[in-house]
Amino acid sequence: MDILHYLLVIVVLLIGGLAGYVLHQKVGKKRLNDAQELSKRIVEEARKEAQAQKKELLLQGQDEIYRMKREREQELKEIERDLKIRDRKLQDQMEKLEEKLEKATEKEHELLAMEKELTRKERCLDERAEELETTINEQELKLQAISGLTVEEAKAQLFADLESKSRHEAARMARLIEAEARETADRKAKEILATAIQRYAGDYVSEQTVATVALPSEDMKGRIIGREGRNIRALEAATGVDLIIDDTPETVIVSAFSPLRRQIAKMALERLISDGRIHPARIEDIVKKVEQELDVQLREVGEQATFDVGVHGIHPDIVKLIGQLKYRTSFSQNVLQHSLEVASLCGIMAAELGLDVKKAKRAGLLHDIGKAVDHEVEGPHAVIGADLAKKYGESKEIIHAIQAHHEDIPPKTALAVLVQAADGLSGARPGARKELLENYVKRLEDLENIATSFDGVAKAYAIQAGREIRVMVNSDTVDDDTTFLLCKGISEKIEENMTYPGQIRVTVIRERRAVGFAK
Repeated sequence: MDILHYLLVIVVLLIGGLAGYVLHQKVGKKRLNDAQELSKRIVEEARKEAQAQKKELLLQGQDEIYRMKREREQELKEIERDLKIRDRKLQDQMEKLEEKLEKATEKEHELLAMEKELTRKERCLDERAEELETTINEQELKLQAISGLTVEEAKAQLFADLESKSRHEAARMARLIEAEARETADRKAKEILATAIQRYAGDYVSEQTVATVALPSEDMKGRIIGREGRNIRALEAATGVDLIIDDTPETVIVSAFSPLRRQIAKMALERLISDGRIHPARIEDIVKKVEQELDVQLREVGEQATFDVGVHGIHPDIVKLIGQLKYRTSFSQNVLQHSLEVASLCGIMAAELGLDVKKAKRAGLLHDIGKAVDHEVEGPHAVIGADLAKKYGESKEIIHAIQAHHEDIPPKTALAVLVQAADGLSGARPGARKELLENYVKRLEDLENIATSFDGVAKAYAIQAGREIRVMVNSDTVDDDTTFLLCKGISEKIEENMTYPGQIRVTVIRERRAVGFAK
């Protein structure tokens, strides 16, 4: 029973497995058929989509090809247009070149014709020159036979006559031309100088060699002198001045040729008097402090001078030297005041002449800068000043104007001549400077001696305080033309041998008198 049951179970299981297998095969086939249909449908849809995309891509490619074709056609048209323009230009140039070639050919033919003509004329001239030379030789032989002179002797005699006549004619013409030029130049120069003098309103300042210091009482004189004179000796040694204490009530006189030392002494003495403590150590301390204060004041004075003139950009060391000019004198004339005056005159005359006014003022202000240190450095103050200007970066024109204002070198620019004229004008005006009597008399004697050193001069008189010299000549030995040359020679010799402010007028007088008697 158990075996049957077991077999029955096995049979059932086999039947069930077989049924399951058959069912599984049917289901598998169905799924396979469904999958095949799905894949066919997907492939068909993909094929359709690919064809659509292919058509779209073809259309896009055709559009791109059409667009590129249009662009290439447009570029070709532009290139064709450029080529046509260039072709037209080339044709125009070719036509012009052909015209020029035709003209050049015509010109060449003309030049060849002219060359032939010139050759013919040259040949004719050569023939004519030979004929003339033959004629001249014949005439020279005839002239030698008639005059009895050789050719060289005749030339020498002819040249001598021509030279004699030419000298007088040249002197006469030179006199007329120079007289006319001098008249015009003198008139213009007088106008400019008169304008400059009228527009400049400077004071006439004369420097003194002494200064006075007021005292609060007479007792202060004894304190200034000190025990056995030690205070006054210390003050004089520290400042380099002479203190004069006399019977003048409540006054001490400070005497020195250097205005700078005189100013230091005056300021130190006033400081000591107000402080009340007067002894040698205190004197030395006060003098040092005053020198430092005065150094600051010098810079301020220089800055004020540059501001007054309207000149800027000057080196600070030069500004300080300008301030030192306040305490320098020349022929008792304050050098700073003189420099300011020269700067103003230069500016006025430069404006009249159409020159650079600022540059003229700058040159005028700095022209005597060498006098600030000429007691420390050897050489003429003009050369020293030029070296200082060069050292501190001034322009070549300014340096030349400074160096040439006293003829240490010849002036080569209008600015140098302008500074020279303004300097002479400032120094020559009445009251500006003082001269010793001996120098004045010697200058007059030198003027007369120079004039009488020329042949034909009878007498010479220096007049107008040495501003003019009148020369009387012998009318028998000096003619009118020689008078003119004599005047020029005297003027040149005065310029070479003398130094003077302004100008000196030379007047040569030739007088011929005929005296008769009626009986």
